[in-house]
Amino acid sequence: MKIEFADRLKQLPPYLFVEIDKKKRQLIDAGHDVINLGIGDPDLPTPKFIIDKMAEAIYDPANHQYPLQWGVPQFRQQVAEWFKMRFGAEFDPQAEVLTTIGSKEAIGHMPLAVVNPGDIVLVPEPGYPVYQSASIFAGAEVFHMPLLEKNCYLPDLDAIPEDIRRRARLMFINYPNNPTAAVADRDFFERVVKFGLDNDIIIAHDAAYTEVYFEHRPLSIFCVEQAREVAIEFHSLSKTFNMTGWRIGFAVGNANAIAALAKVKENVDSGQFNAIQWTGVEALAHIDSVEVRALLDIYRERRDVLVEGLQSIGLDVKKPEATFYVWGKCPVGYDSMSFCSKVLEEAHVVLIPGVGFGKSGDGYFRIAITVDTDRLKEAINRISKLKL
Repeated sequence: MKIEFADRLKQLPPYLFVEIDKKKRQLIDAGHDVINLGIGDPDLPTPKFIIDKMAEAIYDPANHQYPLQWGVPQFRQQVAEWFKMRFGAEFDPQAEVLTTIGSKEAIGHMPLAVVNPGDIVLVPEPGYPVYQSASIFAGAEVFHMPLLEKNCYLPDLDAIPEDIRRRARLMFINYPNNPTAAVADRDFFERVVKFGLDNDIIIAHDAAYTEVYFEHRPLSIFCVEQAREVAIEFHSLSKTFNMTGWRIGFAVGNANAIAALAKVKENVDSGQFNAIQWTGVEALAHIDSVEVRALLDIYRERRDVLVEGLQSIGLDVKKPEATFYVWGKCPVGYDSMSFCSKVLEEAHVVLIPGVGFGKSGDGYFRIAITVDTDRLKEAINRISKLKL
């Protein structure tokens, strides 16, 4: 019997990173030293005080049973307290805060909660691929919103046609942005909230990188007063605390949107391990600790070394204000795939081609500053020797 993929899987765009990954593995197998600047996974360990809390919580038998579906009450209360302290917005932890298994899971389930087959989902491009795949799984049509350098990588809301607005049910946005590292100001959030209210479109803001910043603290969409009427926001402890493998995050926002997402989760997962949620309480309670703040100093140093180094060899890159990504423009004569392939094959350095995040990303590349400064300097040195 031949097992066929479901039609919804066939609708997914081709995974353009496969070619890069295949070449990387071939080089490693051949004994070459490959510097991987592609993966957005922190290389630094989770802070010790968080690990110590996990060691304590994991021995508590009360944590060995199924979690409460909406999450440990103390975790949701801590989320609400942190959110008020950080952004000045108050949320009811019982109705407006939901524990999630990282932010990816919540983003992936959101269209299932509020979108019907045939509805339109507005998706930024270039953007995190899950926005599109989750929309396809929900039977939606995807309308791409190009994020262009001339618009500071913000979607042009006025360019969305009226007939698309009428059929749209959900819009994804993501600031600080992956892959471009762009940040959004209050004016943008005010405009996007008004756009959602005027067109009856739910705004889903992926805010996974708000706590990885260098000069100015990024905003939440809930810095806009009316956002509660139309928005839901996803956060993650993964990047802030080097906890990518722990899979703990949360959603906050409109109570009906939160309830809809919770309804989906009730039917497809059993929540996150309670011990990890208790560890999340500890992490959020000490987010301004010296140990956590020191991580930003490390990323800042890496950012400066990388950006200044790439600029010195003639590459067009800008210094990001947030995230641990650097978004650069490919040299003249190269598209994303040809440039990243050349850098990998000849310099043995992995970059991510921008086109892998959507066609609007072609001509660009993304670098993750998730290796130490010595490796970054070595990568710059290798790239500098290429004939571009």
